[in-house]
Amino acid sequence: MAHRVGTIPPVGSNDERSAIQFTFETLAVIGLGAIGGSVAWRARTAGVPRVVGFTPDPGDAGAALRAGAVTALAPTAEAAAGAADLVLLAVPPRATLLLIDRLAPSLRAGALLSDVASVKGAVVARACGAGLASSFAGAHPLAGTHGSGFGHAAPDLLRGCVVYICPTGAAGDDAARRVAGFWTTVMEATPVHVDAVEHDRQLAWTSHLPQAVAYALARALAERGHPPSAFGTGARDTTRLAASNPELWIEIFLQNRRAVLDALDDADARMRQLRDLVEQGDEGRLREFLAPAAVFRRSLDP
Repeated sequence: MAHRVGTIPPVGSNDERSAIQFTFETLAVIGLGAIGGSVAWRARTAGVPRVVGFTPDPGDAGAALRAGAVTALAPTAEAAAGAADLVLLAVPPRATLLLIDRLAPSLRAGALLSDVASVKGAVVARACGAGLASSFAGAHPLAGTHGSGFGHAAPDLLRGCVVYICPTGAAGDDAARRVAGFWTTVMEATPVHVDAVEHDRQLAWTSHLPQAVAYALARALAERGHPPSAFGTGARDTTRLAASNPELWIEIFLQNRRAVLDALDDADARMRQLRDLVEQGDEGRLREFLAPAAVFRRSLDP
């Protein structure tokens, strides 16, 4: 019987870590869009023997099967989950919450459940409420695409990324280690363990705020009525995120509402500060405002 085996460190400091083994042979991916399709495709490329997929979208299902990203398609999410050692939910946040409740009875003994939603507090709480504290760990890969659907999937889309792993608490430490093992050995990613609530606070700034700003800027530009030829690379690069699926981001903004509002309030204060400096024509203070921002952005590139 074929298995995929990896060794990953448990949660804790480097001095506290000891190697454990993670073994599985069947992965189920619920949702075969850009992220789920990429995970499934990479798993097959990495040699996972059996990857079962489910999606209600027949186009994504057929494309994933033709590409070899899955070895089989299940008729229902429950059928996919019941056949797997590791079940990965790759659907929007609201559907993730619903599926946790639906799939809990379908998981076989010893199986793990995880997800890839970019909001983790509500997801981890729902898993605990469903009795899955010892068999669930949330995951959020910090990579992807603004496109949706399997047509935007690729076997290397998430390879080598940082992925946040959110345990359910002490009862879920082993599940978190094993889910991290999947990302280490199969995706060749770098797992970082983080509390779910802290994850949401951080992502409000590093992901959700940039997305919100891109939407707001794109909306403002759209209302000016300029033709597409009028926009250079600056406008196109700055608004790239606004091409993302609005329905997904409605769910993310609302599930992480408080933290997103805090980030928006601070960004609004900065915009008003910039406006005042431009209005005052204060070149020196304007330079003091802009220069640190330029230094910060340059520091993000290798």
